[in-house]
Amino acid sequence: MLLDNISLKPNYFEIFMKCSPDTFAVSNLTKQSKMKTRVIMAGFLACIGITGMAQDTQKEEPKGKAIVQVFGNIHADIDADAYSVGFQLDRSYLGYEYNLGNGLSVKGVMDIGKSSDVSDYQRIAYIKNAMVSWKKGRLTLNGGLISSTQFNFQEKFWGYRYIMKSFQDEYKFGNSADLGISVAYKFADWVSADAIIVNGEGYKKIQVNNGFNYGLGLTLTPVKGFQIRLYGSYNDSGIENTEGIVNMTAFAGYKHDKFTIGAEYNYMMNASYKADCDQSGYSVFASVNLPKDISLYARFDDLYSKDDWNITKDERAAILGAQFKLGKYVKIAPNFRMSMPKANGADNGYSAYINCYFGF
Repeated sequence: MLLDNISLKPNYFEIFMKCSPDTFAVSNLTKQSKMKTRVIMAGFLACIGITGMAQDTQKEEPKGKAIVQVFGNIHADIDADAYSVGFQLDRSYLGYEYNLGNGLSVKGVMDIGKSSDVSDYQRIAYIKNAMVSWKKGRLTLNGGLISSTQFNFQEKFWGYRYIMKSFQDEYKFGNSADLGISVAYKFADWVSADAIIVNGEGYKKIQVNNGFNYGLGLTLTPVKGFQIRLYGSYNDSGIENTEGIVNMTAFAGYKHDKFTIGAEYNYMMNASYKADCDQSGYSVFASVNLPKDISLYARFDDLYSKDDWNITKDERAAILGAQFKLGKYVKIAPNFRMSMPKANGADNGYSAYINCYFGF
């Protein structure tokens, strides 16, 4: 008899008492001994059944899922001096997430893309996430190579990461992932807070300096669909005669089944750890969901620097396009983009893209 498969039923003892003593190899015992044996075995099996039921109610079966995301496009860039067209594989994320049960999970993700430090078109693979998470009630803890909390919220609200990065990621106000720990707590349905401590040098570099990046965030949901996000961080360089980087962000957005609208303002002090090299800017975006898995989206960014110290990269940028969902895993998004540099004499740039996404 396999005890592991026994569960406690209402008629369990009745069935058991009708069992032959031979079932338990006690046929040579006296009738009284046989009855005692039955009682002892019944109590033993009942304990096993109760224990099994308790374990079934508390134990969460482990389960995992693959992470596959591929961003690509075909584009045509038009400016005053040249014209270029071609296919491009922007980025690929490959990984796996496994739920160990009892709120504990692990995730590993590889990021395959082009490095800004390499002048050719070779693909370079990085470890984007190698983390452990634990969720218990309203509390969430993350450790390892984790996602940054600086602009992760805005990126998800924008919802078109495969087409264009969110403002802070696009203009290098911070890193999307880093090595460290983070904690988040939901005090009520309308307010939650989070804190993070990471190296401050991103996931593409090893820890070189002794400084850390400290961040605090607050998320408010006054009414359903409307959310406000406030965030501040201090990135200590750990090097003498340099200034720490200060980031401050305010975001507000409203998400409805039919449309989404959002706006954010960002201010960064001492960019690249250099005193008075401040940058700021804002981004506004909107999208509308149409029937048959079609949506329209638009966005406008404005980046500027204190006293024009970074005028060669300061710009206004706009994007307008549509998205078509081809089933559950594929998206295609044609769009038109315009870049308006602020440097004197710089010409506007125009480009047409068809962005593609595959993922699950």
